[in-house]
Amino acid sequence: MKIAVISFTINGKRLADRMIEKLKNQHMFTSAVKCSGVASSIQESLGEWTKEMFQSQDALIFVGAVQIAVRAIAPYIRSKTTDPAVLVFDEKGNYGIPILSGHLGGANELVKEICGVIEAQPIVTTATDINGRWAVDVFARKNRLVICEMEQAKRISASILKGNTVTVAVNEWNRRVKGKLPKEVEQYIEDVGNVPDIRIGIYEKEEKERDSLYLIPKAVVVGIGCKKGSSLLQIEQAVEKALKRSKICRNSLSKVASIDLKEQETGILEYCEKYHLKKEFYSAKELNQVPGDFSGSEFVTQVTGVDNVCERSAVLASGNGNLIMRKMALNGVTVALAQEDWKIEFE
Repeated sequence: MKIAVISFTINGKRLADRMIEKLKNQHMFTSAVKCSGVASSIQESLGEWTKEMFQSQDALIFVGAVQIAVRAIAPYIRSKTTDPAVLVFDEKGNYGIPILSGHLGGANELVKEICGVIEAQPIVTTATDINGRWAVDVFARKNRLVICEMEQAKRISASILKGNTVTVAVNEWNRRVKGKLPKEVEQYIEDVGNVPDIRIGIYEKEEKERDSLYLIPKAVVVGIGCKKGSSLLQIEQAVEKALKRSKICRNSLSKVASIDLKEQETGILEYCEKYHLKKEFYSAKELNQVPGDFSGSEFVTQVTGVDNVCERSAVLASGNGNLIMRKMALNGVTVALAQEDWKIEFE
C-alpha cells in the first residue's frame, strides 16, 4: 500500500518514524510533520496536504487527535468504494482507530497490522468485525472483485448480522473456488425457482437476478487493433459493442493489449486512462508465438507483421487464457476479448 503519515508534535513524529521503520518493507511511505517546533515541518496547510494525499495514496495515517483528522478529510470524502483508508493513532502509540474505509479501503486490517508491530490497541467498531461475522466487502476487496451495487452489499451484511446464511453462485465452482466456506455462506445449487444472494462472474446480470449482489472479477482483457488516428470515441464504441454482444460486464475489464506499433495511439491511451485500465503492448514476434487458432488477415500481416493483432494480444495479455470473443470490427477498430484464469478464495 502507498501510505501517507502526518504527525503534529515531536512525540508524534517519533511514533510515525517508528511505524515507518518497522513496516517499510511491507508498504511505501510518505511522511510529513506539521509542527512549528520541528525543522522539517511542511509549509503547506493541513488541508492542502490532505487533499493531495487523499487523491494519491491508498491510506492516510494521522498521529494526533481524531478531531484533527476528521476535519482534515471531511471536504474530500466521496464514496466508500473509492476513498482511501484513514487511520488515527494517539502520539503515545496506545491506540489505533480506523475512521474511514474500514473494509473496502483496508483500514481495519491495516490498523491491526500496525498495532501489532508498535504494541498498540486497535479500536475497530465495524459491526461484522466486532461480531466475528463474514464480511462481503472484505471478501470482495481481497479477491479483487468489483461491487457494483453497494445497497445490495449492505442488505447482505444486514442479513448476516441477523444470523442468516447467504447463497453464493460461481460458474465452474470446483475450478474457481478455493478454501473452506464460512458458516454464513453456502453454495448455491442452480434452481429454476430461486436465485442466489450473491453471483460471482464476468457476465452481465440477468433480469431474474436483479436482486442478487453481483461481484465481478477483474479478469477480462480487451485486445485492440485499429487504424492510425482512431479516436477515443471509436475505441469506446467498438469495445462497448463487443461487451454487449458477449454479455460481459465492463467492470470485468482489467487491461488493454495491442501491438507495440500502437504504443502511442492516442485513442487507446485515452481509453485506458478514462477507465483506469492497465495497458500492454507486444512486438509482432511475441504475438506470432502465441499458440491458438486465430482469425488471420493477409492485409494485417503486411502492415503489422502478424496475422491478427486483437485476438493474439488479448490471449497473450491474459496469460494464454480463453478467447471468449473473437475479432469484431467497427469503424476501423477491431476488438477481441480473453479471460484470465481467475479464482476466489474463502479464508
